[in-house]
Amino acid sequence: MDDVIYIRAQSKGGGLTSIAIGGVALILGTMVLSWLPVELRLMGIFIICGGLVAILIGWFKLREPDHSLHLSRQEMRYHHRHGQWYLHWDNIQRFDVPSVYVDLQHHPLAVVGIRVKSYEPVLETMSPRLMNNIMTEQRSLLLQAIKEQMKTQNDYNDHLLEDDRYTSESGKLYTGLQAMFANRMTKLRETLGYDLFINVAELDRSTEEFVQLLRECKNKVAQED
Repeated sequence: MDDVIYIRAQSKGGGLTSIAIGGVALILGTMVLSWLPVELRLMGIFIICGGLVAILIGWFKLREPDHSLHLSRQEMRYHHRHGQWYLHWDNIQRFDVPSVYVDLQHHPLAVVGIRVKSYEPVLETMSPRLMNNIMTEQRSLLLQAIKEQMKTQNDYNDHLLEDDRYTSESGKLYTGLQAMFANRMTKLRETLGYDLFINVAELDRSTEEFVQLLRECKNKVAQED
C-alpha cells in the first residue's frame, strides 16, 4: 500500500464558502434594515440571523482537521478537533457496516464499525476530551441499537449511562472516564458487534467503499509482514 492514504471528510468542504455567504447575508440584512419601512424590518432580521448561522457553520468546518483519517503501513489514525485515536492493524479484528433489525428487516447504519482485539491501547492513547465527545455523539447510535430490543420500555436513559469502573482482559482496572468509555464500547459491541465507529460524513466515499479500502490495506500489510 502507499506510505499514507489520506481521507478527507465530506463535511470539511465549503467552510470558506459558507462564511462568505454568511457575510453577504449580513450586509444584505443590514441594508434591508436601513432601507425598508419599520413594518418590513423583520425580513432584515431573518436575513441577518441566517447569515450568522452560515458563518458559524463555516467556522466549525474550518476548525475540523484537514484529514479525518490517515491510513499508513503501521496503523489507521482518526483525527478530530478534540483529539485523535489510532489502531495498529494487528489490533483490528474486523470492520464492516453495522445494521439494526427493524420490522423484520436489516437496515444498514451510516457508519463504519471497527471491532478491536484489545481495548487497552485505545484507552491509554485517546484524550479524555475526545472520549467525552464520542460518547455524546454516540447516544443516538446506541439508542438506535437498543430501541428494537427494548420495545416494552419507554425510558432508555438508564441504558445510556455507563459504570465508572472497568477491568480489562489483562486484569488492569480503569476508573472514571476511561472506564465509562470502555463500558460504552462493550455495550456497543453487544448490540451492534463493533467498538469504534466512523460516521459517513467523515469519509470521502461511501461506507461500503471505505470498508473495502480498509480490508485491502489490512490484507496488504499482512502480506508485507
